[in-house]
Amino acid sequence: MAAGYLGQMVSPGRFRSEAAFASFAGVSLIPASPGLTNRHRLNRSGDRQLNWAMHTITLIRMRIDPTTKTYVARKIVEGKTSRDAQRCLKRVICRQIFKIFERADRNRFANVEELAQAA
Repeated sequence: MAAGYLGQMVSPGRFRSEAAFASFAGVSLIPASPGLTNRHRLNRSGDRQLNWAMHTITLIRMRIDPTTKTYVARKIVEGKTSRDAQRCLKRVICRQIFKIFERADRNRFANVEELAQAA
């Protein structure tokens, strides 16, 4: 269901960068650093359904994928809380999804150029 929403919602050429896609999905963090401390707060804006889809994908991968389990364990060893590790993972997944859509967009344009040359 989450993947279906991603496929319907996200147009590959719509975003200029992975960071723009993360911001749109509500996955990016917002700097909130008073003084010398370095803090971030959650981005509560963005497409909430897309954020929900990313969250669902994150939870499923944390439960099933061994590479993801290793990543989360490494983040916890680094001193992150479980929720912080989940946020980091959500950003990684966002990056992977953006790359998939970007690759699909390039292939689509390559196919259009091939058709134009053949005509």
